[in-house]
Amino acid sequence: MQTIRRLNILLTCMLIFLFFIAGCEKIAGSNKVKRMEIDKPAPDFVLQDAAGNTWKLSSLKGKVVFVNFWATWCKPCRDEMPAMEALNKAMAERPFQMLSIVFNDDLQMANSFARRLGATFPVLANPGPELAEAYMITGVPETFLIDAEGILRHKFIGPYDWNTPKMRNIVSGLLDSAR
Repeated sequence: MQTIRRLNILLTCMLIFLFFIAGCEKIAGSNKVKRMEIDKPAPDFVLQDAAGNTWKLSSLKGKVVFVNFWATWCKPCRDEMPAMEALNKAMAERPFQMLSIVFNDDLQMANSFARRLGATFPVLANPGPELAEAYMITGVPETFLIDAEGILRHKFIGPYDWNTPKMRNIVSGLLDSAR
């Protein structure tokens, strides 16, 4: 009799524990960050640049958007900046917007660095881990190309020479498909 009682208590405790875990997962799941997927809408964000201007990704629909996560402490990030600016200037007359997002770095220092290089694109602050989680950032630099409809089309991990015919063709292809 006592063994059956102990078994009932143990089973009851296990059931309570399982319901508790299931409830926690349901609560946690409701607050999960939407993660990026290629060929799906890009996770939206609202960030400020060093001048205090607000940039909302979804308000840039109609433009191809180049989003680059970087940091001043990252040499490959610094090395790819001139090529990013060359691409930005090459696309100046087209519906194109380049955004650079500072990752685990000081916004003012990053903005100062970019301006010394002659960069004309905005340098945005990363407000917290949610954005990095949404874009599944594994390190820097990482770059995303979003088409004019807000669909994420490409993810590039690591530094690239953005001032090559191949890279310009990728961007131009997205721009041409927006017409």
